[in-house]
Amino acid sequence: MGGFFGVAAKRKCINELFYGVDYNSHLGTKRAGMATVYDGVFTRSIHNIENAYFRNKFEGELDDFTGHCGIGVISDTDAQPIIVNCHLGKFAIVTVAKINNIQQLEQAMLAKGHHFCEHSYDIINPTEMIAALISEGSDIVSGIKNVFRSIKGSCSMLILLDGKIIAARDRLGRTPIILGQKEGSIAASSESCAFPNLDYKICYELGPAEIVEFTPDGYKQLSAPEEEMQICSFLWTYYGYPPCTYEGRNVDRMRYIDGREMAKQDDTEVDFVSAIPDSGIGMALGYAQGKQVPYLRGIVKYTPTWPRSFTPSSQERRELVAKMKLIPNRHLLRDKKVIFCDDSIVRGTQLRDNVKDLFEAGIKEVHMRISCPPLIYPCEFINFSASKSVLELITRRVIADLEGKDPDEATLKEYSTFGTPQYERMVEEIRRRLGLTSLKFCSIDNMVNAIGLPKCRICTHCFDGTSHC
Repeated sequence: MGGFFGVAAKRKCINELFYGVDYNSHLGTKRAGMATVYDGVFTRSIHNIENAYFRNKFEGELDDFTGHCGIGVISDTDAQPIIVNCHLGKFAIVTVAKINNIQQLEQAMLAKGHHFCEHSYDIINPTEMIAALISEGSDIVSGIKNVFRSIKGSCSMLILLDGKIIAARDRLGRTPIILGQKEGSIAASSESCAFPNLDYKICYELGPAEIVEFTPDGYKQLSAPEEEMQICSFLWTYYGYPPCTYEGRNVDRMRYIDGREMAKQDDTEVDFVSAIPDSGIGMALGYAQGKQVPYLRGIVKYTPTWPRSFTPSSQERRELVAKMKLIPNRHLLRDKKVIFCDDSIVRGTQLRDNVKDLFEAGIKEVHMRISCPPLIYPCEFINFSASKSVLELITRRVIADLEGKDPDEATLKEYSTFGTPQYERMVEEIRRRLGLTSLKFCSIDNMVNAIGLPKCRICTHCFDGTSHC
């Protein structure tokens, strides 16, 4: 994943840019970068943040940045911003993108005479590919539309020019771009939580494929939005920050409604409801309200040092992080029956170890409730997990074992349909492997209703295999 922030101001922008980018830090853990421009001269810095926080890496460099316009990014993939000089002029660019056909595009572009400089992991830098596709246009707008036509996957971007910034949201709106405004300044962000403490008020949200240009004095539309939208449902269930809002729907409100409505269908008798922090908290509060039982903090997250559990690349490190970052409160848990709420089960690493710790802490029953349906299909559009194989998903390992072979699409459809015998067998086997007393997932219908948008405008591919190209 990744998140970006850009600002155009009538004053030096680096302080707002620095803190605005930092408010996207929950979206990525590998690379970060910022660029500003002043009188045609670009200043840029990029750092590896795998073992450090964004602020620590960049704070000592802030006085080196000049200019009233700047962009920055937190990324789980490539080093950015990229600075480009082509027939369209000089610009810097940041992206939140997943390009599934990047190798095919590379060969086609090389055949046309393009060259690429940035390489990592034996592939070119995706942001450099986006910049190259833009450079094929007769102007910036036609170049961005060339990106939308050419790539398979998704791409949202900010383009920094002298005195202005161009924002373009993914063709199907899979990732958001929100504009905030205050006197003498306009900013764009992947996450609306970047605005309040910087005194910005949300003034506009780009639609799918929409292209907008903004300066300190205002913004104007360069290309109108398309009608079709497939915004990622995982924005609400997992990686969106609780105070953020997308398409007018608040993240924590969605999680609360999700939990409350699930609880109304749950007759399990428990002493209290707890969260697997942090992303399970909103759901757990709703669940407690729906069941009319107390909400208590049976597990507390140690926040100063530990990142997200599924981010590390090696299984050994994932298991270590999963164990170390969450601390059971033994005083509250001993001899209790507890419902725990969590955002998802991806590999099962975190839950397996945490459930063992809970029983060792003296808990009587562990009932797990998940705010989204089972993840059966890998994400093809925004790369929210680092899975290298479909069998890293616990659902797919269980299905393969139950079927005795790799399942075909028709079989997967049966397992992904809420309430079928195959679905119930899969959930029961996951429950058994994780050592849970009971396990329930939210249905797609309940999740969509909690989000509050029509299902046709939400991407649910990882749950049901539906896809839009």
